[in-house]
Amino acid sequence: MAQGNFILREKEYLALQASLKKLLANSYAKVVFLVDKNGSLIASAGATGDFDTTSLASLTAGNIAATGGLASLIGEKEFSILFHEGERDNMHISVVANRIILVVIFDRRSSVGLVRLRVRRTATELERILRDIDAGAGKEEEGDFEELTEADIESLLK
Repeated sequence: MAQGNFILREKEYLALQASLKKLLANSYAKVVFLVDKNGSLIASAGATGDFDTTSLASLTAGNIAATGGLASLIGEKEFSILFHEGERDNMHISVVANRIILVVIFDRRSSVGLVRLRVRRTATELERILRDIDAGAGKEEEGDFEELTEADIESLLK
């Protein structure tokens, strides 16, 4: 089921970060990004300093949207995996749980087969984290929010 924006708490963010770092190491990638379908960067791992991450995230989301249009022209719902091969670097893009986009940039140290295998395993882990986020949505953990009294509001406005 497609979901809109979600609130990412520290616990889930750290879990996403750990999954990305594991994927980075196991696939011998240079960098890994997690992007939402609106084009916002959620998390990343690796040598991100070499990239304009804002542009990369928005262009990746646009790429997914454009190929979605192509998919519908030939009767497909969506292309869930995209691969771009360059002279030095390659980019593997996959849609996870129809909600987020996983981008893996790798060079000759790795192979598309290895990346696809590792992405498949990571996607399962990311789906579990997304289910945890959904399960926690709308539930306030004790101590997260204190009840504001009228006196509190008055003192803030002074």
